[in-house]
Amino acid sequence: MTSTLNSSAVTTSSTADVVADVLVTLGVDRAFGVVGSGNFDVTTALVARGIPYAAARHEGGAATMADAYARMSGRVGVVTLHQGCGFTNALTGIGEAAKSRTPLLVLAADTPASSLHSNFRIDQDAITTAVGAISMRLTSAATAVAETARAYRTALDERRTVVLHMPLDVQAAPAVVAPIPPAAPVAPVRPNSDAVARLVEIIGSAQRPVFVCGRGSRAHAEPLRRLGEAAGALLATSAVANGLFHDDPWSLGISGGFSSPTTAELIADADLIVAWGCALNMWTMRHGRLIGEETVVVQVDDDRTALGKHRPVQLAVHGDVGLTAEDVLARLTPGAQRYRTTEVGDRIAASSRWRDVPVDDISTDTHIDPRVLSIALDDILPADKILSIDSGNFMGYPSTHISVPDQNGFCFTQAFQSIGLGLATGIGAALAQPDRLPVVAAGDGGLLMSAAELETVARLRLPMVVVCYNDSAYGAEVHHFGGDEYPDTDLSTVTFPDTDVAALARGVGFEAHTVRTVDDLEPLRAWVAGPRDRPILLDAKVAPDGGAWWLHEAFASH
Repeated sequence: MTSTLNSSAVTTSSTADVVADVLVTLGVDRAFGVVGSGNFDVTTALVARGIPYAAARHEGGAATMADAYARMSGRVGVVTLHQGCGFTNALTGIGEAAKSRTPLLVLAADTPASSLHSNFRIDQDAITTAVGAISMRLTSAATAVAETARAYRTALDERRTVVLHMPLDVQAAPAVVAPIPPAAPVAPVRPNSDAVARLVEIIGSAQRPVFVCGRGSRAHAEPLRRLGEAAGALLATSAVANGLFHDDPWSLGISGGFSSPTTAELIADADLIVAWGCALNMWTMRHGRLIGEETVVVQVDDDRTALGKHRPVQLAVHGDVGLTAEDVLARLTPGAQRYRTTEVGDRIAASSRWRDVPVDDISTDTHIDPRVLSIALDDILPADKILSIDSGNFMGYPSTHISVPDQNGFCFTQAFQSIGLGLATGIGAALAQPDRLPVVAAGDGGLLMSAAELETVARLRLPMVVVCYNDSAYGAEVHHFGGDEYPDTDLSTVTFPDTDVAALARGVGFEAHTVRTVDDLEPLRAWVAGPRDRPILLDAKVAPDGGAWWLHEAFASH
């Protein structure tokens, strides 16, 4: 069906107004950005049409907010940017979204074709392609409706990050209102019947099957649970799908570098691994060490190019995860216990969670063990939370020791491996899931890199908990270059004086406290009890850990 533009009392006088009309009609419900002269008109047009707009302090933060919002809301994220420098400032966030297949629409102003000598002029199309996003362009007022609709639908239907370049002269051109072209129906990919039959046969022959479920499984927890029960399989996830099976007694938690010893042993002992919407990359499979020599590996994905991309598989099934699980379940004869034995169940219950593994406490009077800190936070924070993680040596502790209620309670923007995205991630996630308590975990390096967005948190009055795991260093580099491999290395380039991060936060309106012991968390307990009328930051001085266990995995081939 052909759509008509959203009718309202708002005047549609320019092509920028037309772009806003199209996006509102197609379902955009929030936008992020930093306003400059190039994106002022389209941003103002969106706001005039009732779209809530979150003004960030840096374009990189704005792009990551929109990325996290899309991941946690299931909608297309939208970010608006000034041309040239505004666009380049956002590139890390755009690159992260592109690598993560986030449905994100970037409305990027651009210089007119005639402005050959503008200082803002760069080849934005080439840069877009270079970071893995799809480049599209407004070419005229007459084609703006169709071009905007195409950009939005590509982001939505193909789960891609799309940059719609909007030259200033085209934005300012008088509006040409036209019907939105009809959308071609996009049906989920049904797996081939022969492939389903083969997968049923493989599962039926397995004695120790494990399902590893990734990003493509996030919307399909229930059919995968039912199939897991029928198949007698243990359930694990990649980091981005953490929480998918949080309350299932046969859940192993995260597979890969964040795995507990028990989880790693049970996955490595599997005779069948089925990857459901999961890349089976070096992170999830510990560079292949979680796959036994005789283990059969099957991969199910609706993206044909993902099949076998990171490692050979014995069976590649091109299909939607949910439909494939339902089709296999319909043919599989249930009842076999397989890997779900009493002994295995007892092991999972006793030690698959990291917080159940005994801690050799390295706390001192002035610095707290990051594991002790994370476990104490898990005890204080309510279950109904949404946890966002920055990157760095610290990141494994909150990811594994702080529980989340489901797959929508954990936001992990780590495909690009950039520090400094965690705070913006938390803002986007909080706006996507407003009924949950937003919690951000960041290192001091990443938090200081993104400190401008502390003001955004306070201005938006988000009831957010920000925890800074502060080791006064770029901890990953300290551990990487401070080992035996690099004797006599000068680490002064990656270590810093102690910074009073709590004082910075108080300066923009946070309640903030320094944490050196578990007793110092009492203010958080009081804050959680209410009224939570402003955000709270904990500057936790963490004890040096000699390099987190997951870090050794991360640097194995870097």
